[in-house]
Amino acid sequence: MQANVVLTVSESKRLIAKGVAALDCVKRALQKGIVVISTGTTNAYVVEEVLGKTIEKPAYVTGRTTPAKVRQSDYFPRERLRDVVLRDGEIVEELDRYSGAKELKAGDVFIKGANALNYDRKIAGVTIGGPGTGGTVGAVMGPIISRRAKLVLPVGLEKLIAHDILEILNVLSEGDELANHVPTLYPVTGTIVTEIEALETLFPGLQVLHVASGGVLGAEASVRLLLCGDGEVVTEALKLVESIQGEPPFLPMAQ
Repeated sequence: MQANVVLTVSESKRLIAKGVAALDCVKRALQKGIVVISTGTTNAYVVEEVLGKTIEKPAYVTGRTTPAKVRQSDYFPRERLRDVVLRDGEIVEELDRYSGAKELKAGDVFIKGANALNYDRKIAGVTIGGPGTGGTVGAVMGPIISRRAKLVLPVGLEKLIAHDILEILNVLSEGDELANHVPTLYPVTGTIVTEIEALETLFPGLQVLHVASGGVLGAEASVRLLLCGDGEVVTEALKLVESIQGEPPFLPMAQ
């Protein structure tokens, strides 16, 4: 059986968050271990799915991309929510994403969003806005790797880019005259969770193909997916997708 579905950006974020919460490595670490959920738009949905409650999602964002002439202070609250770090499924108030990374051990999980994706190569890219330690990813990758923790990367197919992330990094490293605040790009790999992996995790036996993108009336940057598999599996997947469709935008459209 085959079925067609279209997901808006916010619907995709909700679906991806459900997929992340359903990963075996995440479920194990929530039972016994540490799970660090870094800030980010998609990760705000992950927090909701893991905790089973709603949060003020715009307050769980640090870096963000917005239209050039939008005043961000009109949309994002000044007070940010604390990073969510869980040990054995319970929030640890005294830890944030940086100190939490230093507590990681084998089997623990760090969840970090991304800004670019080379899907075929399973490489994601995280934009770094300014000089210093390299943002969140620059500060936490050492502990994640050295402590053999699991890096989970929730990222929508809207983040697919046309060029090789490693080639872009080389070009960015050569820039000596910059205009309009050119960010750098930090390449990372790990357990990448797009809409495809989310659905295939939630519904074993389902095959998901990304066949098209884009639209209008709120479907800008949407993804069109083809669901393939046994009729019962496809039907159950459709039920979940339909329950997600109608998810409100992360923020109202700027005028």
